Amino acid sequence: MNDAFIHPRALCESVTVGAGTRVWAFAHVLPGARIGRECNICDGVFVENDVVLGDRITVKCGVQLWDGITIEDDVFIGPNATFTNDRFPRSKVYPDSFDRTVVRAGASIGANSTILPGVEIGTGAMVGAGAVVTRSVPPNAIVVGNPARITGYVADREDPGVPLLRANGAGSPGRVALGVGSASLHELRVAKDLRGELSVGEFERELPFTPARYFLVFNVPSREVRGEHAHKRCEQFLVCVHGSCGILLDDGRNRREITLDRPSRGVYMPAMLWGTQYRYSPDAVLLVFASHHYDPDDYIRSYDDFQKIVSSAPVPA
Repeated sequence: MNDAFIHPRALCESVTVGAGTRVWAFAHVLPGARIGRECNICDGVFVENDVVLGDRITVKCGVQLWDGITIEDDVFIGPNATFTNDRFPRSKVYPDSFDRTVVRAGASIGANSTILPGVEIGTGAMVGAGAVVTRSVPPNAIVVGNPARITGYVADREDPGVPLLRANGAGSPGRVALGVGSASLHELRVAKDLRGELSVGEFERELPFTPARYFLVFNVPSREVRGEHAHKRCEQFLVCVHGSCGILLDDGRNRREITLDRPSRGVYMPAMLWGTQYRYSPDAVLLVFASHHYDPDDYIRSYDDFQKIVSSAPVPA
């Protein structure tokens, strides 16, 4: 702790405080707490014993971190954010153990938000000011409100909503790379006459594989999120044949969000891409073609595991 700065009016009882960390006035850190390097513990912060803080964490004024809380690297915690660790608190009644709350690396917790015990705030997620988080937040999700609901995702780029350029005139197919792995956005051919409209795509011509199966997703409550996994081998092609939904694509290095809102627009999602679907309209029907039969072993359901796999792979040229 020799390289840490402890304000003369702070009470830091822990000897496990990393180099470059600053503990400011009226903060109180109990003996069992562990604080990493280059953290900023602001005025009036309380840190209990069974608390683990990683490196480069900012904890703004008025925050209390109770037993059972783990904060990973590069997390921002806004002023007066409240963490809880007992779902059924009674005076002088103590549980055998406290629910573990984990805030993953790079997440941000807004001012005056409340985090219920036992939840996980995913990597890179953002909790809005004043939100009440009652269940775990997916990686990179933006949540607001009481109870907190997903309103968006932190994406490098969002779909601008501009139609794709047509290669051969009106009604012909178009394709554009999305800059996320080899994912691509497709405009499918549309034929119109007095009898109505028809949209068509031919696999292995306009579309990149021959499907082994399909599935339909519908009647999804608008606040719910689907997907949140990657596939090791399976490729997918998604078309919202009715209504609309948001598609978030993540290759571990880049993210992009696309809105599917017409049956002539589709997204090709190759293997080893983290996919999330959310913001379903009440009438949304999402059609998904898959290159492989269902295999539970083909799924990667942990975003941390996904990131470890892609970070060990060579960067595409």
